Formats: sequence, structure tokens, C-alpha cells
Amino acid sequence: MDKMWSGRFSASASNLLDEFNASIMYDRKLYKEDIEGSLAHAAMLTKQEILTTEELRQITDGLNQVLSEIESGEFEWKIGDEDLHMGIEKRLTAIIGEAGKKLHTARSRNDQVAVDFRRWVLKRNLDIVGALKLLMKEILVVAEKHTETLIPGMTHLQHAQPTNFGFHLGAYLAMFKRDIARFEDSYKRNNVSPLGCAALAGTPHNVDRDMTAQLLGFDSVSVNCLDTVSDRDFALEILFNIATMMMHISRLSEELVMWSSYEFGFIELSDEYSTGSSIMPQKKNPDVPELLRGKTGRVYGSLMGLLTVMKGLPLAYNKDTQEDKEGVFDSVQTAQISLEILKEAIKTMEVKAHNMESACAVGHLAATDLADYLVEKCDIPFREAHFITGKAVAKSEELKIDLSDIEFKYLNDIDSRISEDVLEFLVLKNSMNARTSAGGTATVRTKEQLEQFKTFLEG
Repeated sequence: MDKMWSGRFSASASNLLDEFNASIMYDRKLYKEDIEGSLAHAAMLTKQEILTTEELRQITDGLNQVLSEIESGEFEWKIGDEDLHMGIEKRLTAIIGEAGKKLHTARSRNDQVAVDFRRWVLKRNLDIVGALKLLMKEILVVAEKHTETLIPGMTHLQHAQPTNFGFHLGAYLAMFKRDIARFEDSYKRNNVSPLGCAALAGTPHNVDRDMTAQLLGFDSVSVNCLDTVSDRDFALEILFNIATMMMHISRLSEELVMWSSYEFGFIELSDEYSTGSSIMPQKKNPDVPELLRGKTGRVYGSLMGLLTVMKGLPLAYNKDTQEDKEGVFDSVQTAQISLEILKEAIKTMEVKAHNMESACAVGHLAATDLADYLVEKCDIPFREAHFITGKAVAKSEELKIDLSDIEFKYLNDIDSRISEDVLEFLVLKNSMNARTSAGGTATVRTKEQLEQFKTFLEG
């Protein structure tokens, strides 16, 4: 069958062009959005007396039949149809005849695909928000059990100060909460209807864009049609949001990999979410967090790919924009399965609290507390207190002990202004609980933070 646009051509398109030009084998994922958009468009055309009530009935029945055929697997997707829009319209016309040819009145594939793809992306924003909240709930369950479990807080991957494991997990809750805000903001910002913009400059037909916007669940209509038909900011935003979310997932995954090693021994991933080796029988590999790290690069590639596609496009629509979908489809699928499997891995992992607390007895985590003691109790300027504490750390190294275990006599020898009450400041749990400033690691503050996250998730 001739192409819908074949009127001005004297030769048929080559098979090679069909294969190169077609998007139907992947954009058919948008079939629901396309049919819903056509139903809304037909209803509006009828209200505006461009279609008759009988033509609307035929179109509605025909589109519902097409939908049924697609969902049953009966529908035949053909490369020669180029894209899902033409494939569906051809089938509709074959079913109902002349009325099907009128559906495209006051519409272009440019605004049609913009509607379909935008609505699909908007829905996926909300789907990912839901999945993020489920992940946060599982992290919160673990965090609430460990607000008093000591774990070394690190900078430069070196032991720094004692924190608690609930506080540590709370950092990831904060990251994922920001991710949710980004997805929700993108949904609000991009929930505007392109339908009625036609090819690029609007249409002379007396259309009602507000009506189709309302029928399709949009908040409003777009302002400038020239921008609208070539706008893919909504796709770039979901890719950026996914890339940022996956970066957060990758950071957590890196720690899960380290924590599950014998060198750390802070957690053990369940057998259900671990794999073995083909040659080494003893191995239990953290493949889930490793793959999550790897898939982060995959979604980064999709973001950079679409940014590169869009960077040099003159107004308005260009065929380059057809390259907008596959990376988004893949990244959304990657995000959804990543959130699900990370949730399950955390839900089923074992936390080895004893090993976390034992690790705190290495690396002189109470050093800052000694310096703070010298400032608070001895009225010593912080820079001098820093130097004195360095001497105490060096003495502890000489004695092959942690600063938290040093005897008072050695500290007094270093500086006679130090009193025996200093030892209470060097107890690791006291050190952790001393950090009571807003956002700090003290158990009381950690519980407040976790309560805020719980309130957010229940809201």
C-alpha cells in the first residue's frame, strides 16, 4: 500500500529506506497513548462540527477494535508503515473506511507523537516515584533498627568520626527524597498538551485545544507551537532524573559491595540476591550491586545521546528527533528493575552490627572529640588543640592502640591541662551521641531525621 504521504512522489520508497526510516518496531510501545490521543482528538473534532456524530461512533468503535487487536497480539506491525501512528491509522481505515481518513484533520504526526511520548514519559515519572518510595520504606525499616549501631564515618575512605548505621542510611534516604522531588517537579512542569499544534504553526481549523488537554489529563496547553513540536525537554528531564537517581543507587551499591567483603564484613547479602563462581566453589558474589553500578553508565549514555541529538536542531521538527525514544524506553526499564531489585536486596540482607562496631575501634575516631574537649574544657584555641590531639594520636600509634583506649596518664604527659574527665569524651558511643546539632549523627537526631522521612512517605 502507498505511504500516506506518497502523493507528491513518482517512485516508491526503497526497502532499505523503509528499514532505515521506520520507528514502528519500538515506538509501538506508545500504542495506548496514541489511541487515547486519537479518541480525544475525534471527540473534539465532533464537538467543533468537523466530524459528524456517526463518524465519531465509527472512529471510536474502530479504534477500540485496533486496541483489542494490539493487546491480543493479532495486530500486524509492518515496517512499511514507518511508525505506530500510520500503522494504527491504516488499520482503522481498513476497518471503517472513509471516516478513518478524516481522523488526521487538524493534526500532524509532529504534535501526535509529541502527545503520545510526553504522556508516556509523564506516567513513568510517577511510576518511578512510587518505586522510589517503596525502596525508601525498606531502607527506613533497616535504619530504624540501627540508630545506636556504631559504624565508622569516613572521609577519603579513611576512618573519620563515629556515626550510627541508621544515620548512614539516612543519607541515602535524603538522596532518594531529592530524586522524588525532581521527578514530581518534571511531571508538573511538562504536563502541558501539544495537541492542536499540528506540524509547527497551529491549524486554521476551529479546534479546541483546551478540550483535548482536559480529556488527556493535561493541566494546560502549550504556549508556542513552533517550540512544542520539537520540544524534548520532558524526555531529557526524565533521563537526567534517572541518571541522578542511578548515581545515588551506584554510590549505595559501591558501599554494599565493600561492606559485603571479608575486609569489611558489615553486611551479608542473601543467597537469593547473590551469585557464585563457575570455578571457585566458595565464592558468593555481590552481583546485584555490581550490576547496579554498571547500569548507571548505561543510563548516562542515554542522556548524553539525546542531548547530542538535540543540540544542533533548527526549529521546528526534524527527523533526528526520532532518536529520542529508545534511550528513554531503555533507561526507564533499567530504573524500574534497579529500584525493585535494590529494594529486595536491602530487605533480605543481614546487618552485622558487631563488625561495624568493632571497626570503630580502629583509626582513632575520637580524635576530634579530644580536640573539642581541649577547646571546651581547657579554653585552648582550636589550632593548638588540633596539634595536641595529633601528639595524642602519635602516642596511641606508638602504643599500638586506638585513641579511644589510651590511658589518662599518657594524655596528661602530653599536656598537663588535660583532666581525667577526658576519658568520657573518648568513649566512641559518647562521641557519636555528642553530635547533637541539627542533622547530626546523635541517636536522638538520627531518630528525628528518620521520623521526617517516615512522615514524607506517609504524606
